[in-house]
Amino acid sequence: MSFPIVVWILTALAAVAIVLTRLRMRASDAAGRLSISRRLPLVHFAAGVVALVLWIGVLVAPEDSLVGGPLFGILAIAAWWLTAVCGLLILMRWLPTKGRHAPEASGDSWSDGPGLSLLAHLGMVVGVLVFTYAYLTAAV
Repeated sequence: MSFPIVVWILTALAAVAIVLTRLRMRASDAAGRLSISRRLPLVHFAAGVVALVLWIGVLVAPEDSLVGGPLFGILAIAAWWLTAVCGLLILMRWLPTKGRHAPEASGDSWSDGPGLSLLAHLGMVVGVLVFTYAYLTAAV
């Protein structure tokens, strides 16, 4: 399997993670132990959509075009990193809490624990590392 195919597969998986996070976090009673700012999932989604649009533009546009040029590539990588950091911050809602008044973890219909969130957001960080490497080495 060649490297560009891996990048395209990771791009599709990142798109799924962005959309599923938006769907899962839109409810006011999202699963987890702690509540997080309602703006964080919104920033995650907005940055993810911007990253996805710019990144696909970089992947399909010729290198000598405006979209295929270095400005759009750098902006796409920066938006991917913002998306990944927001995803890791969203994971904070699963941090264990201690104490007599500590809230119990709330569940939802998606899963019984943080497994899906861990898979999506740690996978996103790995994907962004691959995107960064692919861009810096001009593999895509």
